[in-house]
Amino acid sequence: MPAERPPELARFLDALKSGLAQVKAGEPRSMLERVFTKLESCAPPRESGPEKLPVCEQLAPVLLQLNQPGQALTGLAHSLIELAPELRWSERPGPAPGANDLFHGGHANAMIIGPGGIENRRDLWIGISLLAPGVRYPDHNHAPPEIYLVLTPGRFMQGTGNWFSPGTGGSFYNPPGILHAMAAKDAQPLVALWVLDVS
Repeated sequence: MPAERPPELARFLDALKSGLAQVKAGEPRSMLERVFTKLESCAPPRESGPEKLPVCEQLAPVLLQLNQPGQALTGLAHSLIELAPELRWSERPGPAPGANDLFHGGHANAMIIGPGGIENRRDLWIGISLLAPGVRYPDHNHAPPEIYLVLTPGRFMQGTGNWFSPGTGGSFYNPPGILHAMAAKDAQPLVALWVLDVS
C-alpha cells in the first residue's frame, strides 16, 4: 500500500512552498522545482520516535511569536507548531571548525523530510536548525545545493564573503560545495529551515 503523507506534514510543505515563493530565478528556482516535483510522491515514516534536547525549549516561544495575525510567516509557524512533537532533534556530530564555546549544548538540528525524518527518504533533505542566543555554528560544506529560509534574525556567511542578514522570511542559495556558516544574535535564538536536493 502506498505511503500516505500525514496532513500536518502536507500543510507544512504547502506553507514552505509559499514561504520560498520569492526565491530567485535560475538555479535556485530550478532546484526548488526539482524538490517539489519529488515531493509529489511520499515515502514511509521513520521507525524511531521523536527526541528533544534541552535547547529545544527555546523553539516554542519563537514559533508562538511568529504565529500571530498579520505576521508573514504565520502559516509556516503554525505548521511547525503542529510538527514539533514529532521532530527528532540532535546535535551536529564531528569537528566544529569556527564554532564558539556556546555551540555544544546550544544548538539542535532536526530532519523533517530526509534520512531519519518524519518522512524517511534519501533523495532530498528538509530540516530545521535552532541556535540559542550567541551561538556561532561551525563552518561546513556539502555537495548538494541548498536553500535556507530564515525564520528569525541572524547572520550567515558564504565562502570568503562578509556576514549578511537575510532578515525574517529571507532566503538564500548555497551552491554545491560552498563553505558556509550561521550565527544567532546575542539576544534571541536563530531558527532556520533548509532544503537540499540530494540526488
